[in-house]
Amino acid sequence: MSRNHEANSYSQSYKLVVVGGGGVGKSALTIQFIQSYFVTDYDPTIEDSYTKQCVIDDVVARLDILDTAGQEEFSAMREQYMRSGEGFLLVFSVIDRSSFDEIYKFHKQILRVKDRDEFPMLIVANKADLEHMRMISRDEGIELARQLDLSYIEASAKLRMNVDQSFYDLVRIVRKFQAEERPPPKMVKKKKVRSCQLL
Repeated sequence: MSRNHEANSYSQSYKLVVVGGGGVGKSALTIQFIQSYFVTDYDPTIEDSYTKQCVIDDVVARLDILDTAGQEEFSAMREQYMRSGEGFLLVFSVIDRSSFDEIYKFHKQILRVKDRDEFPMLIVANKADLEHMRMISRDEGIELARQLDLSYIEASAKLRMNVDQSFYDLVRIVRKFQAEERPPPKMVKKKKVRSCQLL
């Protein structure tokens, strides 16, 4: 119980950013996750933010989700949200080859803005229900993830397939990354005690 409480106070709020080309279903995924509702109309997003509290691996997490514009004319806003994001869903549509190719660009831009060699990201192949219109195979998606050293998941906002899983997995990736970046204070204390004993 106390361990969970510590984890709760450690870092329970996560800034997650959903990025990807126009029309790949970023808003559909986000709204399906937040409201369990599938949006059928395509209305290009400029920027929407949502908050959802959920329990992931027995720890309460508050997700602040930013759903971003895929359109190129809003690209100037990208660096701003990339600076504040703690984890990114890189979304492409399995029926749109150019959205798949854009994943490289988003990945590269995030690393450049963060000035890091790696950062918490998850590739989401959306519209997996449209099997008959598919232009990117599962193997291609897995290969892309392997090249970028990221995790990969196929989802369908329409069928609510792997929607929650995508966000939960990203939180797990963020948690792992943050734990490696700054070990919990408890571990540091132990080391100090040990060095005192050595002296």
